[in-house]
Amino acid sequence: MTFTNDKAIYIQMADRLCDEILADKYKDDDRIPSVREYAVLLEVNTNTAVKAYDELARANIIYNKRGLGYFVTKGAKKQILKERKKEFMKERLPELFRQMQLLDITVDDVVEAFSNIKNVKE
Repeated sequence: MTFTNDKAIYIQMADRLCDEILADKYKDDDRIPSVREYAVLLEVNTNTAVKAYDELARANIIYNKRGLGYFVTKGAKKQILKERKKEFMKERLPELFRQMQLLDITVDDVVEAFSNIKNVKE
């Protein structure tokens, strides 16, 4: 994983695990990689992975079964979607609209571009 400088590494790790939950790699009550496994996979210090898992546990995205590892909390995907949509609408969409106005990009232009991307994936 390539990390950026705009967020702490443990937050980026937590975001990646949330992305994997959204992509159905891990579903409700599925076991996720151990802290050590995830640290090795992403080539980070184990303490950084611990912080990421603690963050997700505090947010009720994952839970720990003592001796068995971490699991995805029931309803985590729905919770992640709700939070990400809220963040997108509040943080990213206003800047997108501002750029669209500056560049004279219409909603029709965006719909057409989205359709082209969607058709390429299919």
